Amino acid sequence: MQELSTKYTPSEVEDKWYAHWESKGYFHSEPDEREAFSIVIPPPNVTGVLHMGHMLNNTIQDILTRKARLDGKNACWVPGTDHASIATEAKVVKMLRERGIKKSDLTREEFLAYAYEWKEKYGGIILSQLKKLGSSCDWERTAFTMDEQYSKDVIKTFVKLHKSGKLYRDYRMVNWDPEAKTVLSNEEVIHGEEDAMLYHVKYFVEGGTEDDFVTIATQRPETIMADAAVAVHPKDERYAHLKGKRVIVPLVNRSVPVIFDEYVEIDFGTGALKVTPAHDPNDYELGKKHGLEVIASIDDDGRLNEKAVFFVGEDRFQARKSARKALEASGNLVKTENYKTNIGRSERTGCVVEPMLSLQWYVDMKQLSEPALKAVMEDAINFVPPQFKNTYKHWMGNIRDWCISRQLWWGHQIPAYYTIPLTPEGGTEAAPLIFVAETEAEAYEEYKKHPLYVEGAVLKQDEDVLDTWASSWLWPISVFNGFDENSADFKYYYPTSVLVTGWDI
Repeated sequence: MQELSTKYTPSEVEDKWYAHWESKGYFHSEPDEREAFSIVIPPPNVTGVLHMGHMLNNTIQDILTRKARLDGKNACWVPGTDHASIATEAKVVKMLRERGIKKSDLTREEFLAYAYEWKEKYGGIILSQLKKLGSSCDWERTAFTMDEQYSKDVIKTFVKLHKSGKLYRDYRMVNWDPEAKTVLSNEEVIHGEEDAMLYHVKYFVEGGTEDDFVTIATQRPETIMADAAVAVHPKDERYAHLKGKRVIVPLVNRSVPVIFDEYVEIDFGTGALKVTPAHDPNDYELGKKHGLEVIASIDDDGRLNEKAVFFVGEDRFQARKSARKALEASGNLVKTENYKTNIGRSERTGCVVEPMLSLQWYVDMKQLSEPALKAVMEDAINFVPPQFKNTYKHWMGNIRDWCISRQLWWGHQIPAYYTIPLTPEGGTEAAPLIFVAETEAEAYEEYKKHPLYVEGAVLKQDEDVLDTWASSWLWPISVFNGFDENSADFKYYYPTSVLVTGWDI
């Protein structure tokens, strides 16, 4: 008779019994006459390995699932992973760099092959870690947010939103990551207090003497060349004499108006504000209000372009140093001072985020948020603990349109197809037509019905992919085949019984 060990050795016990449970299919669920209990894992990103937060979260989910089984319910716990567009692409780019390969030297298909290599390695690690935890997941239902059927569901949703007028394309001010070369959501920008420098600069009044000038204070002298105005408060008596006047932008010597707006804080800095509509979200709103020129002088990679006139090709931070020297030489720099300010950095790359005007795809969140808010306010959906109901109300009441396009290769490519502009002899219009459809063939059929259709012209698919959340929001629907009207799984398991996630999400 074999003696029991006096010590518990996890490796001898846990792997053996977990393999037994899995081989017997103890955790698999199919619809039957019992009450359903369904729960889906908020899919972890395939960017590495699970951390302690994941461990705690999944332990809670496992307890709830096992308790449901003990209560006689038909428990289904769906596992899976999220492709995590920005985070994973950044990791893959870094991996390639270490191998001496640049993304720019690869085709989209070649890059995606490396990305899937990454996903197979780290996605597999994550799932094996969940098994090490003893998680009683239904492994036969393991899903990934870029599975073939899942991708079809994502594309179908995009097309449906577009046809119903809830999705559009527009130029807006965005958070731009010059390292990843993509737009970021507000949640992907991490703000923190950092040391910075404040530059006090003279803007001479047009037609005035050398004593007629306005001093502004800016953290970003590299954007001065893109200034479109100087703004002051209407009640600031120091600048009342400037009504109707113009000032000269240093270095480029361009004349711009002095505008009066209550947005300006009289007591902050000098009370005069340089307005650069292309490189600051607040300035952009001021620019729209006052009809100011928009000069985009910084490119996608964070370098100054020809519209800057000076320091062309320099990185924005090097250009800041160059601008300081040039302003000193021109006599426009009054002084500099150290100060602390909030700086926004990309959550994924750590790069300082650049406010930038960009053409992107947006979801009209007002239309989507109204029924979502109503469901919570009328207690069709309950928060635990209940005080988060007010937080949710605040979020829904102040929601802004959601930018869902990302300038990446890893992700669901946007199902929008464009006519490639031809030469005037080709008979097409200067700007491309856009057709949103589930396939290129469907888009072309729409194009053929258009009055500007040109026989033999080709369509090109949008290069951008969708924000990760534009796919993972479908997770509890798609994993139960919810887009199939006859889905027995969807009718039985949806809506899910509980969601365990961080309060911030």
